[in-house]
Amino acid sequence: MAPLKHADDILGHVSHLVRSERSALAALARAEGVTPEDAVDCVQEGLCTLLTLAHRGELPEDAGAWGGLLAGIVRNAARNRRRRHFRARPHEDVDAHPEAAGEALATDEAIARAEEHVRLRACVEELCEIQKAVVTLRMLEEQPGEDVARALGISAGHVAVLLHRAKLALRACMTAPS
Repeated sequence: MAPLKHADDILGHVSHLVRSERSALAALARAEGVTPEDAVDCVQEGLCTLLTLAHRGELPEDAGAWGGLLAGIVRNAARNRRRRHFRARPHEDVDAHPEAAGEALATDEAIARAEEHVRLRACVEELCEIQKAVVTLRMLEEQPGEDVARALGISAGHVAVLLHRAKLALRACMTAPS
């Protein structure tokens, strides 16, 4: 496979990789002894790490090797999560449990939501600094517009305009084909 240089190509390849491998990645994390919810978190953490590496330009030139790298990141995240939370349990074969099939659907849905969250974070990163600050303070930290205006040294009306424009940009980014 030819090296990917353009950010959209990289994001598209990573998105395709996660969609096609999400069940296997979640099963890999579950095999390390974490709960289904923690498995989803490990997959999301692995995706965030992979995107961070891509942003820094530290991914291997061969995009075909990214799957193995992502699997290693997810496995290590699961091991770290289990150790960190004192959840040392024996490693059991996930396929040996009858409830594993029912959990797979819930896990797929949770991974899809996690993918949307990661995509939203990437879209927020594309905003200009002032819009990023307004979105963070108003929407994520739920601060009143007057407090945001005071913190940023701008008028409350300008905060409202910036938030409106940021929402439009985020909506366009999230609805754009990946």
